[in-house]
Amino acid sequence: MTTVMEPAAARTDAWLAADLDEWTVRVVRRHFDPVTGSPYWLARRPHLGFDPLDITRYDDLAQFGPFSLATLRELDPVQLVPADVPRPLAGRIWESGGTTGKPCRIFHTPSMAEHHTAWRLAGLRLSGFEPGRTWLYACPSGPHIVGRGANQIAELYESTVYTMDLDPRWIKTLIRDSRLVEMNMYVEHTIEQMTDVLETGRVHYLETTPAIMQALISRRPELVAGLEGVGLGGTQLTPPMYTEIAEALQGGVIGMTYGNTFGCAMGLPVERDGAILPYLPNYPQVTMAVVDKEDPRRTVGYGETGRVRLTVLHDDLFLPNIMERDQAVRHQVEGWPCDAVANVRPLQISSAAPEGLY
Repeated sequence: MTTVMEPAAARTDAWLAADLDEWTVRVVRRHFDPVTGSPYWLARRPHLGFDPLDITRYDDLAQFGPFSLATLRELDPVQLVPADVPRPLAGRIWESGGTTGKPCRIFHTPSMAEHHTAWRLAGLRLSGFEPGRTWLYACPSGPHIVGRGANQIAELYESTVYTMDLDPRWIKTLIRDSRLVEMNMYVEHTIEQMTDVLETGRVHYLETTPAIMQALISRRPELVAGLEGVGLGGTQLTPPMYTEIAEALQGGVIGMTYGNTFGCAMGLPVERDGAILPYLPNYPQVTMAVVDKEDPRRTVGYGETGRVRLTVLHDDLFLPNIMERDQAVRHQVEGWPCDAVANVRPLQISSAAPEGLY
């Protein structure tokens, strides 16, 4: 019997075989087609100072310069969708950020949803999670695209999934306002929701953030030890945190993801006993470069640390050169067609500004 996972694997295999220069030309020409292009980019074309239809390779995208996230905070998201996507548009508006200011918003077409799901399933398989198990999905939901994962696992990984409420924006608000008593109450509220499900003994896998996982380990280590694995998402996973979680799981599976509404990366097997935590962007629709913090045009050498620069090259979404608020190590993975990133962490580190649960 053919499962939904098999066609997803065929799609990711085909994407990995794509030539990045050819893919770039295809996507740019689609978004700048005078008739069927995306309204935002067609309006921007006269002001670019070059003709995007002359682009012949991926490296030419540097001509666009950094893409301002302020655009995604104010723009109607449908303006980024090519005109030949059937109207009226039917789909979800997803948000990224919102913990340090207004959120950025993106419309996901059915094609984009299929791409996101295919890579999500690839990450689950690569990590070693078995289909047909029971999960607790303790992640942000609502407008956050990470919340899609619960349905993806339930519907496409043949699993049963428990869910719960989690609002990362509220916890960040409490931290910024130094309302630490309320913050601790929210942490306890989060852990209480989790333990209510985990105490049943029916859950095999937990999906959550590294910070929540640490909070659960400190309060109920026996529940963590009873799990068969955990999926960790977000940017706050360091090698010491990974080691702590691995020891608490006592041999369980650990999967990792890094990303946001614009583009994601799936975790690869850790290297050097967890000292290197690598992630591979969802190629070719998403690529990540590690660039000099002072000069985003210069890519750092392998093994060097720099700022993450993200580019989205989807048929239905074109976002060149987004400067993320994260830093990472530029990492090379043999056999993969693009750079990976490793040991991701926030660009600005301050002991006076904790990151909370997300």
